[in-house]
Amino acid sequence: MRSICTAARLTLLGGFELTCDGTPTEVPRTSQRLLAFLGLQRTATRGHAMATLWPDAGEQKAAGSLRTALWRTQQTAAPIVQAGGEILRLHDWVEVDTDELVRTAHGIREPAVPFRSHELLPGWYDEWVLVERERLRQLYLRSLERVARAELAARRHGSAVEATLVAVRAEPLRESPYRLLMEIHLAEGNYSETLATYRRYRQLLASELGVRPSPEMHKILRLLPSA
Repeated sequence: MRSICTAARLTLLGGFELTCDGTPTEVPRTSQRLLAFLGLQRTATRGHAMATLWPDAGEQKAAGSLRTALWRTQQTAAPIVQAGGEILRLHDWVEVDTDELVRTAHGIREPAVPFRSHELLPGWYDEWVLVERERLRQLYLRSLERVARAELAARRHGSAVEATLVAVRAEPLRESPYRLLMEIHLAEGNYSETLATYRRYRQLLASELGVRPSPEMHKILRLLPSA
């Protein structure tokens, strides 16, 4: 008799993995795609799943592929999909690793430095995966900036700088983490580092894009004390 899974975790960042009560569960590739889709959507109609996962198949073939994927999913050690009627969803007791990132980015949970920057489902090139990958990348950057601002407000300047530099490394041309880094240096009284950060970003923009920093960045620069 198959054991009942009481706690499941679906990992999508850095690669697909499904664990049942802490033990990795083997999932067929076709079912992986369905579980990943539902992990990101949480709830979807059968029609939406068919159109997204099998966009080039006819309706009848796509419906057959969905039925097969569902059946194979339910045969694993962790049958985590509710498939009653037209609606498909994961059971409430399934934890998905991307949820924590979303909650942090939207301020639903207390921030903690999210240094893990694994890409969503690397090696997957479905259109829906590419869209979700970019969405989560943006959320990751916003999470880092939110963490840094919380640390700055608490006067924990070291961890604020650390989170900001992670954001800079993740997206070197993004201006907002550079502005935040300037604010942190100002709060510490490190005026030379404030100016150096501005000059470094200005040079980077000029060489890569041929543009100048925004007026918002200049406003921070004007907060430097006069000689």
